[in-house]
Amino acid sequence: MGEKAVATVLDKPSSSLANRPPASGLVRDLAVARRVIRAEIEGLEQLSQTLDAAFGVALDLCAAARGRLIVTGIGKSGHVGRKIAATLASTGTPAQFVHPAEASHGDLGMIGVDDAILALSNSGESAELADIIFYSRRFKIPLIAITGGRGSTLAEAADVVLPLPVAAEACPMGLAPTTSTTMMLGLGDALAVALMERRGFSEEEYRTFHPGGQIGRVLLKVSDVMHGAGALPLVKPDRPMSEAIIVMTQHGFGCAGVVNAKGRLVGIVTDGDLRRHMGPSLMESPVETVMTHAPKTIGPDALAAEALGLMNMSDKPFTAMFVVADAKPIGIVSVHDLLRAGVM
Repeated sequence: MGEKAVATVLDKPSSSLANRPPASGLVRDLAVARRVIRAEIEGLEQLSQTLDAAFGVALDLCAAARGRLIVTGIGKSGHVGRKIAATLASTGTPAQFVHPAEASHGDLGMIGVDDAILALSNSGESAELADIIFYSRRFKIPLIAITGGRGSTLAEAADVVLPLPVAAEACPMGLAPTTSTTMMLGLGDALAVALMERRGFSEEEYRTFHPGGQIGRVLLKVSDVMHGAGALPLVKPDRPMSEAIIVMTQHGFGCAGVVNAKGRLVGIVTDGDLRRHMGPSLMESPVETVMTHAPKTIGPDALAAEALGLMNMSDKPFTAMFVVADAKPIGIVSVHDLLRAGVM
């Protein structure tokens, strides 16, 4: 590389920050951003204030559907519809997005008589929705409309209308769907969560639909990561410590649980206990003279994150904990199991 080329490379800004607008430009940009956000907040506030009994009727239709909730829309409404369908499906309401143009070319077959339809259109006059509207009326499939066009074709055909209030779009020309699509999204989320709560959708069901990612890890239960009864390092309180050490070594958890004649956990022997009682008579000492009484335990239905918190936040952090039911050990969970599962 020649000297001029090297000089050119060295003269280039090392970061995109070097190309940022001057302070006056940044102030202008932030003002635009805040104006847009305020406009959308105002639209959502109007939407919240104007919700009425129609929302309950729409919920009744959605909940009564024995099939799926079909969400449809074109353009930006279609993009919002896809998100609404995904949120519904992940919170216990079977849902599917059907593109209205594709519906006119065979995908109407995806919509069954046991389904309900949620159609999104700000104007309510989107020509692409015509065939789905006709199909819903022909087969008496419940039709719920989210639209700003109260007297529109879609609104007139629907069984129930969730109207969008008159609110200015955030774009300076008042044309780009911004405030209207934010309100649509808010209504879709409101429907999904209201249906979720009406059905008593549980954390366990939610975790079933979200096994991956951070949500899945947050909702992991102790029973999902613990070692079962066959892996438990257990010893009786009257046995010699030589036996307890063998049990600890065989199982590799760095501890042994101490159970009484009724099978209840009454203590634990840890590596720390061994160090504190190290001496010539340790091997012959009864386990009950060395063990830690009333060890910390956890139930199988507790969240795995809670187990990790107990291990880490104790005055004396530890690396394994027994899982109990009715005071009897049914499993053991180690900090290494929790970290491998991605619990944080």
